[in-house]
Amino acid sequence: MTLDKIVEEIYSAKNIVILTHDQPDGDAIGSSLALYNGLKQKNKQVDLVIPEYPKVFSFLPNANEIKTEGKNETYDLAIALDCGDKSRLNGFVKYFEDANCRISIDHHGINTMFGDYNFVNPMAPACCQILIIVLEALGIEITKEIGTCLLTGIITDTGGFKYSGVTAETFEFTAGLMDKGVNVSSIYKKVMQTVSKPKFELMKLAMNRIEFFEDGKISFTYITKEDEEKANASTGDHDGIVEMGRDIEGVEVSIFLRETNEGYKISLRSNEYMNVADICVLFNGGGHIRAAGGFINLPFEKAKEKIIDACKKQLK
Repeated sequence: MTLDKIVEEIYSAKNIVILTHDQPDGDAIGSSLALYNGLKQKNKQVDLVIPEYPKVFSFLPNANEIKTEGKNETYDLAIALDCGDKSRLNGFVKYFEDANCRISIDHHGINTMFGDYNFVNPMAPACCQILIIVLEALGIEITKEIGTCLLTGIITDTGGFKYSGVTAETFEFTAGLMDKGVNVSSIYKKVMQTVSKPKFELMKLAMNRIEFFEDGKISFTYITKEDEEKANASTGDHDGIVEMGRDIEGVEVSIFLRETNEGYKISLRSNEYMNVADICVLFNGGGHIRAAGGFINLPFEKAKEKIIDACKKQLK
C-alpha cells in the first residue's frame, strides 16, 4: 500500500525536505509545520522550505524555523504537501526532482501524481485532514502544538467549516484535536477574523471596484501593484478578497485579478454548480471545484474580458 511505502521511506531517510505550493495559504503552512514538528519528534533531520508566507501564520509552533532555502543540495527524501503540480513548488522544484525519493500528500482533484508515492484524496476538504492519517501511521503523537497546525489548515481551507467539502470526519478530527487542548476559537479569530490594516485598505479598494455581469451571476474586481505599494501590503494581504464577491446574493462565480510583475493572478470562487477548477486549467492553474486559481499574461482589459468570457460559458 502507498501509505505503508510512505512510512517506510520516511523512516529510512536520513535527511528530508518539506515543500509546499507558492503563495501558501493556511492549509499549506499548517500541514507543512505539522509534518515538520512531527518528524522532529522522531529526531529526523528535516528542513521546511517556504520562501515567504503570510505573517498571520507566524503564531504557529516553530514557524520561526521555516527556511527560505534548503541547506542541502540533495535530500534523501522530498515531501510535497498541498500541491497539485510540482511546477508550483515555490521555485524549489529542484529539491523535489533531485531527491532520492519523492512523496506527494495532497487533496487537489487535479493532482498530477508527480511523486514516486502519492497519497492523494480529493474528497478531503484540507491537506491537514489527510495528514492526520499519515502522522498516525508514522506513530507520531499529535500534541497540542501539532494539532494547532493541523486545525489551522482545516479551518482555513474549509472557510471556517462552511464549505460543502466538510465531512463528518472533519468534525471527528476536530473533536480529537480539541481533546489535545487545541483552542478552536483562538485559531479561528487569528486566521479568519483578524485583518491587517494593509489588507483592510485593499479590501476597501476591491469592494468599491466590484462589477457585475450576466444579470449579477458574475462578480469581478481587482487590485494593482500600485494599490499594494500604497497600502504597504505584504504577502497574503490579498487573501480572501475573492470571497467578497461570492458572498453577494445572486452571484454564482466571483473573479479576482491581482497584478504581478509577470501578469495577473486569477482567483475564482463559485457557489452552487460552476467548476472553477476546470476554468483555471485553461489559465495555467487549477484547484478545487469551488475554489481555484490561475495566471494570465495579457493587458488588463483583455485579461478581464477573457476570464469573464470563460466564466460565461459555464453559466446555466
